[in-house]
Amino acid sequence: MKHLSHTIYLASILGFYLLMNSAVNADESSAKFSRELLLKKYVSLPAKEIDTNVIRVRFPKGYKTPLHTHEGPGPRYVLRGRLKIEDSGQSNVFGPGEVFWETGAEMTVENIGKSEAEIIIFEMASAKIDAH
Repeated sequence: MKHLSHTIYLASILGFYLLMNSAVNADESSAKFSRELLLKKYVSLPAKEIDTNVIRVRFPKGYKTPLHTHEGPGPRYVLRGRLKIEDSGQSNVFGPGEVFWETGAEMTVENIGKSEAEIIIFEMASAKIDAH
């Protein structure tokens, strides 16, 4: 009897292991490479040579930038939060995973979300000769 309960115990552990292993393999086999175009825009570069900058910006809850410009236009990718963008006389709200094009004109950014917001700025500007 002791041998039978030991065998049942081992069979239960083996069954549980096989069940968990197949669940893990199912998750791995369902994971697929994906590619999604977030923004496509024709750009006329301001010069033959440009400086490119990739900048991470964090906005505290409720923060609003003063009216400002950047050295160059480019795409902006929202990592988290909700941002109200006023650029070239238009107002739009963007959230996580969304991309918007900043024109390089005067603009403001306001964090209208419930927590910190974060974006990545991809900026393209005429190269500064003395910087190279």
